Amino acid sequence: MASKDVKFPPQSQETQPGKEYIMNPIPQAISPDYKPSNKLWGKVALVTGGDSGIGRAVCVCFAKEGATVAFTYVKGHEDGDKDDTLKMLLESKTSDAQDPLAIAADIGFDENCKQVVDHVVQEYGRIDILVNNAAEQHLTKSVEEITQDQLERVFKTNMFSQFYLVRHALIHMKEGSSIINSTSVNAYSGSPQALDYTATKGAIVAFTRGLARMLVSKGIRVNAVAPGPVWTPIQPASMPAEMIQSLGSEVPMKRAAQPSEIAPCYLFLASLQDSSFAGGVIVNA
Repeated sequence: MASKDVKFPPQSQETQPGKEYIMNPIPQAISPDYKPSNKLWGKVALVTGGDSGIGRAVCVCFAKEGATVAFTYVKGHEDGDKDDTLKMLLESKTSDAQDPLAIAADIGFDENCKQVVDHVVQEYGRIDILVNNAAEQHLTKSVEEITQDQLERVFKTNMFSQFYLVRHALIHMKEGSSIINSTSVNAYSGSPQALDYTATKGAIVAFTRGLARMLVSKGIRVNAVAPGPVWTPIQPASMPAEMIQSLGSEVPMKRAAQPSEIAPCYLFLASLQDSSFAGGVIVNA
């Protein structure tokens, strides 16, 4: 576990999505003490935004647990992180799992989401676990600063993509499958500096609970994880450099989490043996 005294050096990135390979320090995707127990043997998982941050940690964790993993990334922005993640997945995969797959896509559009799902199914035959994780965030000082273009873009990436991917993936999911959405503690506490982002995360909570009730009769579990501050590329890509030093200081542990500390929450919800009775659950992490 990281020390409560950890402070990150001031740093910022000018574009979104952020890049993990230029962060200092590099976020921890998996704990060196992690001991897999084959909980996802034979499963096929699709993780959006899996090239870095929490998405990368989830991909690596799932691979170590026996899953075949596909993930999305943004071409031209996340190519370096994508390559690093593919290397980590190849090193982590079990002998009976198939090679990982990276899919370039802007998932804010329905047709792109359909193509992603079709690509995964063509490659692996099905989808057992869908992790809707991709997100973007912009900080503003007032609601007047949030333009129509920004509002639409944030909702497309964070919220609409989840609708689209669920709609297309469900055709290929069977009883025992799992859908896991990434929301945020901001959905409950609110963030005046990220109002549009916060609104999407609140919508994801409601979407998760409604979808869980819709799909329970099909034996498909729908849940979500609501992380607090985590050391991922979205932080330096959306915050001024001076804010990075105090990242996480407002939470009880007085520090930000590493992605490796959040990924096991997704594993719990993905594993039928661990969370067979979980539906509409939001795990605060």
